Amino acid sequence: MAKPFVNDRGFIKCPCRRCLNNASHQLEELESHIFRNGFMFGYNQWIHHGEPATANAGTTVAGPSGGIHERDEMFDVLDDIISEDANEDAVGGPSSNDQYDDLFAALRSELYPGVSSFSSLNFLVKLMHLKVLNKWTNKSFDELLKLLKLAFSKIDLVESHYEAKKLMTKMGLGYSSIHVCKNDCALFWKENSLKDTCLVCSESRWKLQSGKRSGKNVPHKVLRYFPVGPRLKRLFATLKTAKLMRWHSTGKSKDNDVMRHPVDGKSWQEFDKRHPQFAGDVRNVRLGLAADGFNPFGNMSLFYSMWPVVLTTYNLPPWICMKAEYLMLSLLIPGPQSPGKDMDVFLRPLIDELKELWVHGLDTRDAASENGVFRMRAALLWTVNDFPARSSLSGWSGQGYRACPTCNEDTPSMRVIGKTAYFGHRRFLPTNHHWRSNLQFDSRTERKRPPRRFSTTDILEQLRRVKTGIPGKHPNYGGVKRKRGDDELNWRKKSIFYELPYWATIELKHNLDVMHIEKNVCDSLLGTLLADPHKSKDTDNARRDLAKLGIRHELHLFEDGNKLMKPAADYTFSEANRRKFCRFIRSVKFPDGFASNLLKNVAQNDSRLLGLKSHDCHVIMQRLLPVGCRSLVNKNIWSTIVELSFFDIMIHLVLHLPEEAILGGPVHMRWMYPFERYLKRLKDYVRNAAKPEGSIAEGYVVDEALTFCSRYFDDDDQFILASQANQVFYVADPSRGPNWRVVQHVKHRSIWDITDDGLSDIYLLQHNSSSNFTLFVDLGNLQEINLLRRDQDVIPIVQPVTNTSRPITDDSSFLNDADEVELSDEEDESVEEYADEETDAETEIDTEEDDDDRSYHASDSD
Repeated sequence: MAKPFVNDRGFIKCPCRRCLNNASHQLEELESHIFRNGFMFGYNQWIHHGEPATANAGTTVAGPSGGIHERDEMFDVLDDIISEDANEDAVGGPSSNDQYDDLFAALRSELYPGVSSFSSLNFLVKLMHLKVLNKWTNKSFDELLKLLKLAFSKIDLVESHYEAKKLMTKMGLGYSSIHVCKNDCALFWKENSLKDTCLVCSESRWKLQSGKRSGKNVPHKVLRYFPVGPRLKRLFATLKTAKLMRWHSTGKSKDNDVMRHPVDGKSWQEFDKRHPQFAGDVRNVRLGLAADGFNPFGNMSLFYSMWPVVLTTYNLPPWICMKAEYLMLSLLIPGPQSPGKDMDVFLRPLIDELKELWVHGLDTRDAASENGVFRMRAALLWTVNDFPARSSLSGWSGQGYRACPTCNEDTPSMRVIGKTAYFGHRRFLPTNHHWRSNLQFDSRTERKRPPRRFSTTDILEQLRRVKTGIPGKHPNYGGVKRKRGDDELNWRKKSIFYELPYWATIELKHNLDVMHIEKNVCDSLLGTLLADPHKSKDTDNARRDLAKLGIRHELHLFEDGNKLMKPAADYTFSEANRRKFCRFIRSVKFPDGFASNLLKNVAQNDSRLLGLKSHDCHVIMQRLLPVGCRSLVNKNIWSTIVELSFFDIMIHLVLHLPEEAILGGPVHMRWMYPFERYLKRLKDYVRNAAKPEGSIAEGYVVDEALTFCSRYFDDDDQFILASQANQVFYVADPSRGPNWRVVQHVKHRSIWDITDDGLSDIYLLQHNSSSNFTLFVDLGNLQEINLLRRDQDVIPIVQPVTNTSRPITDDSSFLNDADEVELSDEEDESVEEYADEETDAETEIDTEEDDDDRSYHASDSD
């Protein structure tokens, strides 16, 4: 009866007591299994062998004493895991499923005599899942197991976390350990796997003791490689994620003016046009790559840098594709040194697999398709890195006169005292813009055109002129510094990514990371406004450069007797205003989870801000700075904050962010925030400080298996649409006095309200980091108020009347977060202000002006 139901390779599910219809074999092997192991209990209707399923033909798993675990989720887990193996041509031998014997034993075992609702395996997986979610320590988990054993003497449970971890690892996908030369010259891999010395520097592969190899061969370095293909196959193994892997096609925006996913970007669309065969199957996978270094020891060591290489899958919806559960660790590059220019050596296994996935693909079982198996292909869309890591991956040096990778050889730069400055940004304005003829910038009229746009053909032509260097850091080989020729521009190498057949045609290859750029700009801006001696760009050398260029004479240094005097600039706060601004930062209180407490970042003397993290800078730039500095500097500075003379490369890179947004789509899917948080997750895996890379690799494999299992658990968590969420917080308004607050209603973006009929059965996790503002004026005891506009002077009109409250209906407004709202041509941002009769002592801000402090500040002469 079952012979007509074998697949195209001659395999059929095995109903023996060991395989439980989880594994597939050829008919001869299936007969041997049934004869040797016996027929499984509860398989009364042969739904896998030709008989039609009925309403009461549920899945059952036999217990050791005849008990049945009805609808145990772990049955589906093992079914999907082993079905992946059954699709491989190599499966079919009698030992193909030996690695799952312990899992089958735990699945058939009742947790406790008479308890049929839980198998031992199901209970253990859910217990481990709770451990991960609540961050229990290994010791606390061991103590809990001891307590359970003591309270329930007949419970069938492992003895320790170590045993549980070994069992969970069998459901994971594992990793490969590849030895690396001590100087990062080459990998001992594939054809070089049996060699004992490096082919480049001839150094030994093994650690030596007293000049001799020890009894056990211990390699100098080990690269951990986590194959990508099997992990992508698991995304299609479950019905839930298999449906989500089509979202980029079924759920993308139908409005050409809305971008909510990289599929709406120009780069994705151009890629589809160039490769129509790949784009023809929506299940083909689009990947993004991020790499960054971190110190696994925290403050214990300052000289250790480990580099994970992480992949994200852009097929998924925007609210989950950047979540840690869907990020894949592909490489773990060992420390203590960062790979630097030798990054390509470590990327070799990943690039080889990506080429294989592009050219040949991988047979994959699709749980959401009636056809079953399809040929999955994958492509790498771009990388996301901070600027130094971008140089290591792309091959374009981020230093020197041509540091900008977009402007290329046309980077506007010049040498000033002690550094290279990047300026001349009026070139990017339209040719008829009035700022081009303004002499206040550099006493010249700007007539230059914007830098050229370099096509993919131009870049390939430049790379043909780049000489191939020797890899590694050996002082006699790869460690010798090579001077670049003029025709090589800023190229240090041709990146290994160009081995991918499609890479040269991608328009956006390496993203500029908004997170790090925003932090650097914020540090420079705050340092200059607050006259921070460590971070201000308004240095003595900058003033000397102004004198050398013959511009802004009012800011030139001058001698007063034996002192060198530095005139106060309009773009720096006076001492009194510095205190006001710092008190303003102190007074802000955010909703839970919105941002960290900035109170700890204000110096005790209220003179500067210390230890700001990347997200702190994001909140200050987007929410606080426009309100906080409004009354502390004049209107021209407040409205533009662009009067500073010279900036580093980070300020220049801001010019290219809008273009990259058009190419790549929403920035929250192309910045480093989720990857930086993921590094913290990897850091928590370190249990053995002597072997941090091994600890992370083992911890990741277990966590990966638990994440896969958790997708089968019933998930009844409630959620609401983004438009239904509402938050509010208050920010003091220094320009109006201590009794005034700016009331910011945080309303999440309406573009996340996705109600496509095809996705109504999928659990939607709403993204809550981006938000719009819905802001009103509570008049209270006020009759009327003129709100500030960026292009109007401050003319407050306040008259006490009876209580009344109404929303603003006109189009008057004042400064708010321009990047967080969607506006029409006639509308501007608005905020809600209200007057409070009671003064809050914690947020009171002195409104006295002290212009005398802005006169002159003495500076030591060099």
